[in-house]
Amino acid sequence: MIPVIALVGRPNVGKSTLFNQLTRSRDALVADLPGLTRDRQYGIGRVGDFPYMAVDTGGLSGEAEGMDAAMAQQTRQAIAEADVVLFMVDARDGLAAQDQVIAADLRVLGVRALLVVNKVDGLDIDAASAEFHSLGMGPIVPIAASHGRGVSVLMQRVRQELDALAAAQPPGTLILDDPEALERWPGIRVALIGRPNVGKSTLVNRFLGEERMVTTPIAGTTRDSIFVPFKRNEQDYTLIDTAGLRRRSRVFDVVEKFSVVKTLKAIEAAHVVIVVFDAQAGIADQDAHLLGMVLEAGRALVLAVNKWDGLEPEVRDGIREDLERKLGFLRFARMRLISARHGTNVGHLLEDVQEAYASAFVDLSTPQLSRLLESAVMEHQPPLVGNRRIKLRYAHQGGKNPPVIVIHGNQTEALPGSYKRFLENFFRKHLKLVGTPLRLEFKSSTNPFAGRKNVLTESQRRKRKRLLRHVKR
Repeated sequence: MIPVIALVGRPNVGKSTLFNQLTRSRDALVADLPGLTRDRQYGIGRVGDFPYMAVDTGGLSGEAEGMDAAMAQQTRQAIAEADVVLFMVDARDGLAAQDQVIAADLRVLGVRALLVVNKVDGLDIDAASAEFHSLGMGPIVPIAASHGRGVSVLMQRVRQELDALAAAQPPGTLILDDPEALERWPGIRVALIGRPNVGKSTLVNRFLGEERMVTTPIAGTTRDSIFVPFKRNEQDYTLIDTAGLRRRSRVFDVVEKFSVVKTLKAIEAAHVVIVVFDAQAGIADQDAHLLGMVLEAGRALVLAVNKWDGLEPEVRDGIREDLERKLGFLRFARMRLISARHGTNVGHLLEDVQEAYASAFVDLSTPQLSRLLESAVMEHQPPLVGNRRIKLRYAHQGGKNPPVIVIHGNQTEALPGSYKRFLENFFRKHLKLVGTPLRLEFKSSTNPFAGRKNVLTESQRRKRKRLLRHVKR
């Protein structure tokens, strides 16, 4: 296992800013607003000479109810997972009562913690750090996370703590893996998207078997795109829980606009996208917009209709008819009627994800595709254009995720959309592609003699003269 480093502290002390510095990314939302981070966010560390996983957490406010209590539970779980905790305080605000409470909790838990005094840029470091010695957390590490100052020194101190931890444990307990193995998240990356409050985070928790994501009846609880690796039946996955998307006209908060961008990036980063619908709310225009983004990105797709339990039979029949009418263009994708809260049919979703992933990354040989193209042409000839039949000669694979089939012929630019759809359905049926879009590209062969003048050689001219004399005789 690689070491885990958790960032904790009260709200707005700069935890997400430091997280982005450590991961060389913008994965954590950053704004001058307290309580912005709610779920714990994982990222691969890139500062320092050793591999590690950084964990950003929500601010600890001390409130015992509502959202703050759920965020505090997330932070406690991150501390339990961590090998080293970075306890962050704000040099500009000075020592606060919440800082003292957090320090006392860390001492009770007995975790290895470093006291990180942030926002020291422009201040006298000794004067700004002096009052924090009363926390009794040992040596202080001053940094300016927004500018990256002191972050490398901080990670050197973290390395010392990890080395001390390794020395105190049996040999082989702590293994620092090759950094190159951490460049990509493991297994099949699965993004969960949908409108606010359709149950995406509840579904993630159901997959994991723990309350990993903050879930409340409040729409928009999730704001970041959260990456969560796990394994099921020897298959590695990385779940990407995303913020719920609303129509652009209803996105007023700048933080929510950032979340929309992150959801779009999560779709691009995913291998398979699970689009979650609320059965009780029906299919809205925004759902169609989400599906359009997934198809435009070319990602494999699974449809999950949530909150299915407890509905009357006649209501279920009406929902089925509505789904068939509005989502008929997605017949290539599997649809599951589920209850994330009770676990109904959730186990089948991962089977659908594996099937869609296999279709998206299928290997297709040129002879196989060319034979299928020949069979398609025999079944249904291309139309005539200017009294000339469009000819389709051969096909080969041009890409994966989504699969791309490149078809060569002449006058392919004149193929009507109806015939292209026939070819797409023909290939999809015979290749047994499920859950993935299929893209066809057409290329017309050029005439190698086009534009060349009819110039005869000397020998050809002599032969032509002899032939003409013979004809005249």
